[in-house]
Amino acid sequence: MARGLTQRQERILQFIQEYIRKEGYPPSIREIGAAFDIGSLRGVTVHLDALEKKGYIERANLPRSIRVIHPAFQSSQKVSMLPLVGTIAAGKPITAQEQVEDLIPVPSEMVRNIEGAFLLRVRGDSMTGEGIMPRDLVVIRPQSTANHGDLVAFMLNEEATVKRLHRDREGIRLISSNPAYEPILVHPSDDASVIGRVVGLIRDYAGMAF
Repeated sequence: MARGLTQRQERILQFIQEYIRKEGYPPSIREIGAAFDIGSLRGVTVHLDALEKKGYIERANLPRSIRVIHPAFQSSQKVSMLPLVGTIAAGKPITAQEQVEDLIPVPSEMVRNIEGAFLLRVRGDSMTGEGIMPRDLVVIRPQSTANHGDLVAFMLNEEATVKRLHRDREGIRLISSNPAYEPILVHPSDDASVIGRVVGLIRDYAGMAF
């Protein structure tokens, strides 16, 4: 148990830290109350007041303003907020959707120094052999070229897909990792381009929307 904290206070502090890690922002007082079956807002603020007095958190007079400040509980992992710009197929290509749907916190270590990195949500099951499942988010390094064997986001005749890029005598093939799907041959007459290279993956194990 952290020094000076009751068991309930420590559990609330851990909940706050985990919530921030997952969501990129702190929980509301109501969300804390719901998580711990505390029936009143005042019941939650009593615990938050105690955590603040003991030097574990600080708050401003604003919604979702809790910050964990104690070194023993601060997360060492920084995050970057990446735009989720639409959906990409892991199966048959689908029409690309390029509007920004949301901003999602991603570990900065995954993004490194990639300029303009963004996220695409996966649909379909053609890349399950790569460990890419439906509804996963893939982190994309934007680039217009790719090497043989790269895992890429690819635009083909105004439709987007994620595949392994193979080059052979016949040209470019987009290869699935699920044997149920045939390779897609990119013809010279096709309107085709590399969107970027897949450099990371985020999964929502609860099966809920981000």
